[in-house]
Amino acid sequence: MKYLKLYSILACTILLSCNKAVLDRPPLTSYVDDQYWRNEDDVRMYANAFYPNYFVGYNTGFTTDYTPVRGYTFNDDLTGKNVQANFEASIPSSRGSSSESAAWMSTYAGPTWNFAWVRKANVMINRLDNVVKPKISDAAYKHWVAVAKFFRGFEYSRLVSVFGDVPYYDKVLENTDLDSLYKDRDNRGVVMDKVYDDFKYVLANMRESDGNQFLNKYIAAGFISRFMLFEGTYQHYHGLDAARAKKYLELAVEAGDLVINSNNWNFSRDFKSLFSSESLAGHPEVMLYRAYDAALTITHSIGSYQNGTEVVGADANLVLIKSFLANDGQTWQNSTVADANSFSIADLVKTRDPRFEASFIDKVNAASATLLYGYKFASREAITYIGKAYPSAWGSNTNTSDAPVLRLAEVVLNWIEAKAVLAQYHGGPAVTQGDLNKSINAIRNRPLDATAIAKGVKKTAPMQLAALPVDPQRDADVPALIWEIRRERRMEFVFEHTRLLDLKRWKKLSYMDFSTNADYSLGPWVNIPAEIPTYLTTANINRVRVKKLDGTIVTYNGTNAAQMVGFWVVENFQNRAAFSDRVYLSPVGQSQIIQYEEKGYKLTQTKLW
Repeated sequence: MKYLKLYSILACTILLSCNKAVLDRPPLTSYVDDQYWRNEDDVRMYANAFYPNYFVGYNTGFTTDYTPVRGYTFNDDLTGKNVQANFEASIPSSRGSSSESAAWMSTYAGPTWNFAWVRKANVMINRLDNVVKPKISDAAYKHWVAVAKFFRGFEYSRLVSVFGDVPYYDKVLENTDLDSLYKDRDNRGVVMDKVYDDFKYVLANMRESDGNQFLNKYIAAGFISRFMLFEGTYQHYHGLDAARAKKYLELAVEAGDLVINSNNWNFSRDFKSLFSSESLAGHPEVMLYRAYDAALTITHSIGSYQNGTEVVGADANLVLIKSFLANDGQTWQNSTVADANSFSIADLVKTRDPRFEASFIDKVNAASATLLYGYKFASREAITYIGKAYPSAWGSNTNTSDAPVLRLAEVVLNWIEAKAVLAQYHGGPAVTQGDLNKSINAIRNRPLDATAIAKGVKKTAPMQLAALPVDPQRDADVPALIWEIRRERRMEFVFEHTRLLDLKRWKKLSYMDFSTNADYSLGPWVNIPAEIPTYLTTANINRVRVKKLDGTIVTYNGTNAAQMVGFWVVENFQNRAAFSDRVYLSPVGQSQIIQYEEKGYKLTQTKLW
């Protein structure tokens, strides 16, 4: 049985039967427990309900929660027309849910104040301890407890990333236990120590294999590397607790080692294949994926929003463009590659790291606010339908390309960053050239597909520890090696889940203030008369603008078409409203605080709010 095509259906039944308010839900009776918790098959069925909530992939239909392209548009890589999306400016009247239905917040890239999934994991552990344990082997019992603890740790990692301090629960509570139900928030360090313990148990007890596309020790280790890197670096860069930072980062390295040393996955397929394939079965880099099948009415819309026609609304800006290395491994300022200092799309495709060509259409596209259109998640065939009727695979919400949920590249980049931060700040062993070869350079050595080769795309030269790029834009407080690791993440994960969370953990949300760099308001270098002459119309007088190399802004006035060559200026660009450090964490709602007060308890508001 494969969850990849069936888990949405299986989970639907379970979720609908469990979609009750957490505080109002009565405990299951002994009779129901005895009837349901009979064997491993029953436990597996219960565990399947976690999959669509945590292994979201491209979600389904037009739903965008936790999806690339549509869900993760709030970061410094992307710019939209008019005023940029704002951070939260005031405490909401209510923030929270007690339902198992998804409720996430895009500006925090995580869940709302909701402990339903924590409770679900605790129910699973409780039933394993009190009902199932005598019926299965000890190894099976430990495996399923590890599964429950993994999902509990997953949820708490996400909650902590959004709210910081949260109440920690490791058991099923009775409705009468008000002291526990209405406990105040626990320190994030205390919570993440519990998560750390859960993850250590997972690595020690989860099966190495539990069937194709089911959670196993290696998949769990990949996610553990993600969450421990986040919390370890958050603790470090926010100056919270050096000992905890070190502990969490060491576990990120341990989890990465487990995956890397297994030799179960490799980088022997091209980058484009990861995001535009009808089937990811057997893909050597993909550790876990979600499959889509029109026959089962399990489809998505993510490919449609990169098909060359649909408008996303937030598109790649010049700051992101300039972050891509030239294919000699140098920044554009120092590269010896011919035309490396050109920012026309045609030259960028040929001179930059191959991931640029695989992520963006190779010509100006008016559907993008910046004229650089992302198509990382659409196939090369998809964009041949521009101006025509799209097939269901690349139009509307009927897309069937498979979604990579976890891939080797993320694990090795988590691993190398954790090692670098430990070495730089916490007395860890120095990063070696061998470490770079197993991570960044292995990624750069992916094969190129025939289309990329035909365009003149070349692999990027390996990173050399003894000769790191000299970037004049590097932040003074970031060592060169760590800076380059961060750059590698940026090139690798465009449109994916990482960028906003990376800025939060590095304490770099200042990048979201677009007044700090004029390039946030710009797109690539364009020759409007040659590349997009349809923009030179009467309707676009005083709207179309370009910026020259000397900083001069030229506005189209109906008679100066020949001068409209330069960096594209995003139409009516305006910076987002001012924000402060309080937006690193979300406030809880007024109604949640009042609910506590009505019961005679106190819920502390998030710091700085």
